[in-house]
Amino acid sequence: MLRLTLRNLLARKVRLFMSTLAIVLGMGFLTGVLTFSNGLGATFDGIIEGSTPDALVRPTGTESFESIGIGNTSVLEPAVIEELAALPEVDRADGQVDGLGMYLLDTDDKLVGGQGAPTIAFNYNDTPNLLGEPSLVLVEGEWPTSPTDVVLDTGAAEASGYEVGDEVRVIAPAGDSIDTVRKTLRMTGTAEFNGGGTAGAVLLIFSEDGAQELFLGGRDVFTSAALTAGPGVSQAELVDAAEAVLPREYDAVEGDTVAKESQETVGQFLDVISTFLVAFAVIAILVGGFIIANTFNILVAQRVRELALLRALGAAAAQVRRSVLLEAALMALIGASVGIGLGLLLARGLAQLFRAVGLDINGDVLGLTPTTVALAYAVALAVTLTSAYLPARRASRTAPVAAMRDEVAAPAEGSLRRRALIGLGVALLGGILAAIGLMEPPGPDAAWIGAAAVLWILTAAALSPVIGHPLLVACRSLFGRVFGTTGRLAGENALRNPRRTGATASALMIGLALVSAVGTLAASMSKTTDQLVEDQFAADFLVQSANFQSFPTGIGDDMAGVDGVGAISRDQWTPALINEEPQLLVGLSEGYDEIYELEMVAGAQALAGEEALLTVDAANDYGVWVGDTLDLAFPGGRATSVEVIGITERTPVIGPVNVPLTVLADVGVKRTDTSVSITLASGADPATVQAELDEVVADVPIVTVLDKEQFAESIKDQINLLLNMIYGLLALAIVIAVIGIINTLSLSVIERTREIGLLRAVGLSRPRLRRMVTLESVTIAVLGSVLGMAVGLLIGVLLRQSLSDDLTELALPLQNLVVFLLIAVLFGVLAAIVPAVRASRMKVLEAIATE
Repeated sequence: MLRLTLRNLLARKVRLFMSTLAIVLGMGFLTGVLTFSNGLGATFDGIIEGSTPDALVRPTGTESFESIGIGNTSVLEPAVIEELAALPEVDRADGQVDGLGMYLLDTDDKLVGGQGAPTIAFNYNDTPNLLGEPSLVLVEGEWPTSPTDVVLDTGAAEASGYEVGDEVRVIAPAGDSIDTVRKTLRMTGTAEFNGGGTAGAVLLIFSEDGAQELFLGGRDVFTSAALTAGPGVSQAELVDAAEAVLPREYDAVEGDTVAKESQETVGQFLDVISTFLVAFAVIAILVGGFIIANTFNILVAQRVRELALLRALGAAAAQVRRSVLLEAALMALIGASVGIGLGLLLARGLAQLFRAVGLDINGDVLGLTPTTVALAYAVALAVTLTSAYLPARRASRTAPVAAMRDEVAAPAEGSLRRRALIGLGVALLGGILAAIGLMEPPGPDAAWIGAAAVLWILTAAALSPVIGHPLLVACRSLFGRVFGTTGRLAGENALRNPRRTGATASALMIGLALVSAVGTLAASMSKTTDQLVEDQFAADFLVQSANFQSFPTGIGDDMAGVDGVGAISRDQWTPALINEEPQLLVGLSEGYDEIYELEMVAGAQALAGEEALLTVDAANDYGVWVGDTLDLAFPGGRATSVEVIGITERTPVIGPVNVPLTVLADVGVKRTDTSVSITLASGADPATVQAELDEVVADVPIVTVLDKEQFAESIKDQINLLLNMIYGLLALAIVIAVIGIINTLSLSVIERTREIGLLRAVGLSRPRLRRMVTLESVTIAVLGSVLGMAVGLLIGVLLRQSLSDDLTELALPLQNLVVFLLIAVLFGVLAAIVPAVRASRMKVLEAIATE
């Protein structure tokens, strides 16, 4: 039986290729996603281990990857660094200047790294990392020595167009006017973290004097310190010794603890990306499973006489079943092997895709791991064998004498009725889950509706031969009227085997259901954004940076003096501990009440002194109400308390917890702006004022001035960027579904060889034959797309309803759905090219003589 199985595979090379293609793509996507995720984690692990010292001295209350530089005013005097270096447990102590809020401009004066990872600026030193190696590696040129020198990472140098010796333009994090925030420096070299790469972050490395000049006003002080342990000294001993000489505003932390904090912080972000990508890999595998199952159903149906002959010659039912499953296993191994190679290419493609949005992955770590390879083979075998099991069992249970008759291939109507009843039961269960999800159930509402969506998609796939029948009849009627006999034949072919047609269409249905659901959420999000901006953004202009980070206060100062500017409000977002929980705290300026009128739940919105304004969600999270107190803590051990004087409905114009800017000033938070809201003075011309505001920031490309429409468009541009990524990933599932249509039609042409020969013999021309196959393909594509869009719209509407607190408006992407339908028809035409050409090239007499 083994030799016979191998002979069957090798005798049908085209069929083997088409049948394994779905496995190749599914396993390629899975391998690519796992390889990319592993590379993403390895990139950050390398950076963290390569840049973390044995111990770190940092402001109290500050954790890794927090904004030490931008809001922190705690400093270490050189005398403290000398005391640390003199400790017996310390081999060396290096003062560090941590600077955030710096921006790099390229040779065309455009921002480098605007939407991706942050710009990290600090002074150079050769502090060893946890591995005992230098934290930084010089790639080209020299380290900075003078206050006007700077070293860039290689990625930033390449992206900005600068070379060693060039003048580099940057925007400094502080300044009293526009003229003082723009700086010109000299690039002396390029460097990297010792761990390899920067994950898309822009590195600006200065001399000690240069960093102190830019970030500390020229004072000879430091914001943190890196400690290297002496021989035989543990990290715990190093920290204990350092704590004895540190001021109360600073703590010493073990390097392993710092690395763990960093990995946990980054891990949350990486888990979201990995889960996001794995979800699409599962979708691709699920679609591939439908294709594989359908392929084996056709293969077994075509070989039923061959398998019956084996039974008649003495082969046991178990041997026939094992033969089919062995064929499936060999196809899985072949497909997985090719898919693994394809996955490596896909991983690099994903790296390029994420590099375009600012997340740069170290290419050296994008390699296969034994776990990835083993998982790819295991999933391929599991999915393929599961998909092939029912056809294999059906083949082994068919009696040899019955298999000699043609009617064995006809579908059993009773089983379709049974399938319909079971499907209706599962759909009802999905309806119950969806209803629970809309009635404030335990856990996330969307999770309940998501579970219902899975059941509905699987039910629609199983019931497609039944619920799709009216659509198939409509297509037959339409094609018959438009194309005559050819069209009617195409419609009859699609109706002849509803199981096969439905199974083939189901693969496409899954992809388009997800596309339609996502499109509904995106359209609702866009409409909600327009409504929120119209209702709640009372400002005529909003000023913010391209990457939503803080910018120098000098920009707002200069804008306040522009003719035609009425009220102006400025806010500052800064990290803090609120009732001992990390959160972003928002400082609001006095002009806030002149612009925004909030929908208050309790209390008042006017802030003064040590008071706080909370959204109702934040109030519930912290368990406070009007009159209660919140404890605030900031880097450096500074703390204060504020009284809650107002609770407002959720709104995007303020943060969850808001205090006057004076509260931040009193605790020593360095002053910056995160956004500026501006209204027009009475009688001022909007176009003229905006032109003058644009002129203010003409030399500072990190900041943009947006009116209401432009602000709404900027938000929708971000939505569309994510949407395009989702569509791009879902496109692979749709490509697999199209391959399934090609595969089904190709195998169907082989199955109908004699019939096609007879049609040709009675006068059907080759062009009409090709048209018949093409229309059959279009019918399948239309069935899959219509079912998919109907299910997807239902899922999208229910998900929007479950998220109605955030997505207050419902919008249906009707134009997009029409486009999707037209694309599906195009896919149907393209999928029919190979089968149609093959059918038209058959020789009439040979086809008629085929058994």
